[in-house]
Parts: sequence; structure tokens; C-alpha cells
Amino acid sequence: MELPAPLRAAIDAVLDGISLSDLQRAATRLSTRYRAETQDGTMHLDEELAVKAYLATRMPATYAAVRSSFDAAREVLPDFEPKTFLDVGAGPGTALWAAGACWPTIASATLVEGSAPALATGARLATAHPVAAQWLAGDVSSGLRDLAPADLVSIAYVLDELPSRAIAPLIERLWSLTAGVLMVVEPGTPAGWKRILAVREQLIAGGAHIVAPCPHMASCPITEPDWCHFSRKVARSRVHRLAKGAEAPWEEEKFVYLAASRAPQPSLPRARVIAPPRTASGRVRLKLCSLDGSACERLLTKRDGQAYRDARRADWGDAL
Repeated sequence: MELPAPLRAAIDAVLDGISLSDLQRAATRLSTRYRAETQDGTMHLDEELAVKAYLATRMPATYAAVRSSFDAAREVLPDFEPKTFLDVGAGPGTALWAAGACWPTIASATLVEGSAPALATGARLATAHPVAAQWLAGDVSSGLRDLAPADLVSIAYVLDELPSRAIAPLIERLWSLTAGVLMVVEPGTPAGWKRILAVREQLIAGGAHIVAPCPHMASCPITEPDWCHFSRKVARSRVHRLAKGAEAPWEEEKFVYLAASRAPQPSLPRARVIAPPRTASGRVRLKLCSLDGSACERLLTKRDGQAYRDARRADWGDAL
């Protein structure tokens, strides 16, 4: 997956003239914070150089994760056509671009961000976006007053920066602002999965209907040391490779997400693929999370006809 061309061009303009050595140092620090899920009271994008490092090295991967999560929700909710969008902890607007690409019906967006450099950069990038966007400065844990509900509400790669005690009140507030669908996206780590599980349990208790990735409302059937997560390949630009000192033209971003709807769904997928399919001559083995709340492996062969052909086309994260 690649960034939309207008966004790529806008990022290149922001990065024009920056020292490669400065960008590399900032990218290394930022990557370390993301991998360690650092919680030291400082947000990852508090500095202007950190925001530029994010644009070069993290935004493509975050966009891919968020866009893939949105696509999965859209597949299950084909009649959902949001007009308004609210993104909290918006950074430089990654989710805005993903939402606009997924739902062209969005006419207006409100983006809340606590980092002044990230907010300024996001507003600059958004001049290339067709949706009218309002940027608001606000702390995600205390600055969400006086916001209007939106059809689509999202929070992506933010919970990992917050103390655990702040998450439940934040999710309660976001759900109160959700007129249609709430999307939560986190890094695809065991810790990220546990946060999503806690959010899932809270939302179900609050009357939400889980629509993706889970094909059921039962307890998660995955047990440790395994964890539920997904992956998407991300194309690296030249500046991305230089900033990371990388040779490969792509990288893999692992993520976990949750889509919760106000409205009950008449039907959900029978299963979702929750691990990379294993293929061999004439056979496919899939690990599935199923409609009945179970997780199992299923072996399909040519004798299974259309089910086998569908399995041959299935990818990690696909609904069946």
C-alpha cells in the first residue's frame, strides 16, 4: 500500500531542505519510542523534527494500518455512508486521508491534536485534501469538551501513549460522540491487543455492536502467548529508505483494530482469517475466528470446490 499521490507530494514539500542526518536521528528516536510504547508523559510528536521524521518513516505505515482497518469496516457495513468525521489524537492527519479514501461521502472533518507542531503540519497537508477539515488543539484525555457527535469517530495509535487509567474514560467519551461507527487502531503488539480487548469489553457493556474484525460478540477465543493482529505491506519512498537506512523497498506494519457500531448488523462474516494462510499444492490451511466465537484451523483442498478457490484468494485479515 502507498500513500495517496496528493499526500505524498505535500509531504515532500514539507520535508524539502531538511538535513538527512537530522532526519535520521529523529527517525531513530521516534522508532525507538514506538517500539517500546514509551509512556513518559511526552507525546511522540511534541517536536517539529519528530513530526517530520513521522512523515518520512511512520506515516506510510500508520496510513496503511488505518486504511486497512477502515476498509474492513466498510466491507462489513456496505450501507454506512458517513458525512461527518472526528479523529482524536490526529497527529498530522493520517486518519483523515485514510477515511477520505475509504468513504468519499465524508463532507466535513474535525481533528483534535495536542501537539502544536503536529497540528500545524496536519493543517498544512490538509490543504491538499478535498474534505473541509477543522483542526482543534486539545489533550485527548481532557480536551474533548464542546465537540459535536460525528458519524465516524476514530482514534489511532494513541492509546499506547496514555496511562492505562486514562483509557476507559476516553473510550466512554468517544463512544458518546459516536453517531455511527467508532474505530480504534493500535500497534499489533501483545500489549496493543490487550488494550483492544479491554476497549472491546467496555464497548460491548455500553451497548455497542462489534462489526470488525470479530465476526461475533463472544469473548475473544485467542489465548496467550498468541495474540490477534494483522499485517500490511507498505511501500517505502526514497526518503523513507534513507531516513531508516533500509535497503528493502517495503516494510510490514503489524496492527490491531476494532470497529464498533451503534446499529445492530443483520449479518456478519462467517469467519475472518487471523493468520497468514499456509498454502501447498492443492491445499490451503487457514486459521479462522468464526461466527460461533471459536478460533480454529481449517484445511481446504480441491475437493472443497468453491470454498477452496475462495481460500486460495484469501489473505491475512480477510473476511470470509
